[in-house]
Amino acid sequence: MNAPSAMNTETMQRASRLRWTSYALLIAAYMLGYFHRLAPGVLSSELQVSFSTTGASLGILAGAYFYAYTLMQIPAGVLADTLGARRIVAIGCAVAGLGGLAFALADSLWLAAAGRFLVGIGVSVIFIAILKFTAHWFFDHQFASVTGLTILLGNIGGLTAATPLAWSLQFAHWRTLMTALAILLVAIAAIVWLLVRDRPGDAGLPSMRALEGKTEHSEIAGGWRQGLQAVLCNRDTWPGFFSSLGMGGIFFTLAGLWAVPYLRDVQGLDRASAASHTTWMLIGFAAGSFAVGLISDRLKRRRPVLLAFTFGAILCWVPIQMAWSMPLALSLPLFTLLGFFATAYTITLSSTKEVNAPALSGMATGVVNTGTFLGAAILQPLIGYLMDLGWDGRFAENGARIYSAANYQGGFAVMSLCLAMSLLFAWRIRETHCRNITV
Repeated sequence: MNAPSAMNTETMQRASRLRWTSYALLIAAYMLGYFHRLAPGVLSSELQVSFSTTGASLGILAGAYFYAYTLMQIPAGVLADTLGARRIVAIGCAVAGLGGLAFALADSLWLAAAGRFLVGIGVSVIFIAILKFTAHWFFDHQFASVTGLTILLGNIGGLTAATPLAWSLQFAHWRTLMTALAILLVAIAAIVWLLVRDRPGDAGLPSMRALEGKTEHSEIAGGWRQGLQAVLCNRDTWPGFFSSLGMGGIFFTLAGLWAVPYLRDVQGLDRASAASHTTWMLIGFAAGSFAVGLISDRLKRRRPVLLAFTFGAILCWVPIQMAWSMPLALSLPLFTLLGFFATAYTITLSSTKEVNAPALSGMATGVVNTGTFLGAAILQPLIGYLMDLGWDGRFAENGARIYSAANYQGGFAVMSLCLAMSLLFAWRIRETHCRNITV
């Protein structure tokens, strides 16, 4: 990123140092939030035994995080636009740390769900805050690429909730691991409060638009209520919402809960091998999230890239929906590619930001992100409920329920409908050519 020559080297170095130090701290918080998002998939057996759950109640426990996350996305956007990234991430991490501790120490399903809900409340603000931070500390044309990098790094945190977590369970109880992570979140909250700055001006530096010789974007006119109303009444906001609801919903439902049980019951894999599929799915998602943003920014197109990735995800989904028996040589690449193409929904964050006023970027991305987690919050328990309806009463040796291939086909049919919805609304996305069309 090249700044004008008038900006002296010392100032440039200070700006770069503050930008990346702050970004790294925010990413650390986001990675821990991602870990909590996906951990129940590997912990499913332990949680079923610890709390004597059915498939539906396990879905509620795992989904508690997503209920909170969904409820908080629009408020997170409002808070990001009004309070800034530093305050809301520091407070959010502290709240998530308390929730993680409650989850680790819970002696009942409902207390554990309450802890997960509190974790979801706390970490729900982090991603939107990072997007707001990105809008202030990076150039406009870099937004999709940096957003892709953010999701890539978040997925590295998610990767630790797959094979590394399964490995760690051989040496430590799941409650011990969750307690340690709760303490780490509280520590990050304190460091973010001390070091992060919301925008370059807060550190005595020129803004990114000033460096490009552009005028500053106007602030929110009429207060946050009027700004939120403008976002909600903008018809171009909603295709991104529904496309994200379908694609994001099925990805987090599969990776965050049902992939490991599916691979165990239908494909006959042990937990380590099943968890490795989740790992590779997350690796594919991490690579895809960076690639899709980079491709879109380079091509200066949003809609064709979104459509291509959505169609790729649908092709990968067919063998899973049909519950075809697959060797590892086929199932591992399939799950990796599904993760790669599932990143389609991340383009909607950029496209929706670009069809709303710049001062409302937090609210706009918050509305779209609500769709992503609303999908997961609905699908996780719904699929468990549908599979419970046809369950034949079989249990594994450790007390976890075993479902048949037909059970999974019936439950997963809902996700097939969600994918079809994603494709339909992807066609409705307004092309912005990577620029804000309201300016």
